[in-house]
Amino acid sequence: MATITTALQVIQVIISISLIVVIILQAQGQGLGSLFGGGDSGMGITKTRRGLERTLFQITIILSALFLLNAVIQLMIQPATA
Repeated sequence: MATITTALQVIQVIISISLIVVIILQAQGQGLGSLFGGGDSGMGITKTRRGLERTLFQITIILSALFLLNAVIQLMIQPATA
């Protein structure tokens, strides 16, 4: 059981680092202000994601889902401490 827990923790770290990298790559094309939430200023203009931007967006969604799934699995197999 300890091996599975260790493996899941290593996977969680790898997913976390990958998610950080992908998010930074997404923000790189939109300016540094959007990284901290200052992006579009609410002008109402939306843009269609194409090419690399779309791929990075989809990878972000997949990595986020894997992160959540891995965290839930770790909680379920965690030994109960009383």
